[in-house]
Amino acid sequence: MDVSIWAIAMKNFVGRRTFLGASTAIFAASDRSACAAEPPVVAAAADLQFALEEVGRLFQAQTGQALRLSFGSSGNITRQIEQGSPAELFLSADEAFVFRLADAGLTRDRGELYAVGRIALLAPPGSPLRTEGGMDAIREALDAGRITRFAIANPEHAPYGRAADQALRSAGLWDRLQPSLVLGENVAQAAQFALAGGSQGGIVAYSLVLAPALRDRGAYALLPDGLHAPLRQRMVLTHRATPEAERFYAYVQQSAAREVMRRYGFVLPGE
Repeated sequence: MDVSIWAIAMKNFVGRRTFLGASTAIFAASDRSACAAEPPVVAAAADLQFALEEVGRLFQAQTGQALRLSFGSSGNITRQIEQGSPAELFLSADEAFVFRLADAGLTRDRGELYAVGRIALLAPPGSPLRTEGGMDAIREALDAGRITRFAIANPEHAPYGRAADQALRSAGLWDRLQPSLVLGENVAQAAQFALAGGSQGGIVAYSLVLAPALRDRGAYALLPDGLHAPLRQRMVLTHRATPEAERFYAYVQQSAAREVMRRYGFVLPGE
């Protein structure tokens, strides 16, 4: 892959903060007062990078309300909120982090489940990994001595890294693959590493490989969800939440947002 093309496609999305500004051409005058308020800070797991930006654009077009989106690993965001981050809404890739904040008295309640995530095997062009073979493809490449660099998110604080860890252990591949592992700070960075020069691939969020910026950059295959504990993704309002944040929290649970999430491969509550 051409590195410059990759850089443009990813838009520096590791730990990225996105401002979705208001456009007076797409909302009524009655909604313009909302835009004068400081945009709510929405902190979200890195697997939501592309899906939530799309949801945010729909929300803004409908309401005129701008958002400030910040992406990273769920564990790191949790620590930031514990240390006083201005986040008003947190969309975690693991509900355990939401419960941790709730138990510490930092949230309105225990939040709502908004999705269940999936993981995928991702390989760059020319990789010896035949992604359609799933975990067997990793085993075959290891047997042939063809894996020197394989990316996952850091399992210590990234839920998708933990799911990748569990999947590799379930398949009996962890010990053999560990010397070749390259750990991303979050699953977005792991996807970047998986497609970088010299890499044979990685295990990343299915939602990322379905994004337009990535789906034509390599081969991928959805991995069985029985290989890892469910990635139950929960969102919650913090005690800093403004009415604007409450409005977006409600919007994520509505049909337009759910349709976006479905297109990015998430399993939705009630389905």
